[in-house]
Amino acid sequence: MYSDLDPLLHSQLRLAIMSMLIGADEADFVYIREKTGATAGNLSVQLEKLKEAGYLEIRKSFKGNYPCTTCKITPPGIKAFEKYVKTLQEYIKPGQP
Repeated sequence: MYSDLDPLLHSQLRLAIMSMLIGADEADFVYIREKTGATAGNLSVQLEKLKEAGYLEIRKSFKGNYPCTTCKITPPGIKAFEKYVKTLQEYIKPGQP
């Protein structure tokens, strides 16, 4: 029997965000928006959902006169992502019915 996939991570954009951040110390909003092709509004909503779940930390600051939003994956976020990947791997194992 297959395990359930985390519905929060099963969204294409949220999965892309987590995949990007799993290998980085942190990334800023503009970088994530450019790499995912998401609109600023949609990205903001999805980042907030990940933050509310405890998967991301979001820090807002200024660089000069410009606002800067920086995102970082949390230990629970790493654990959730690793579990998601492991569950996906179970789905594609040879010999599974």
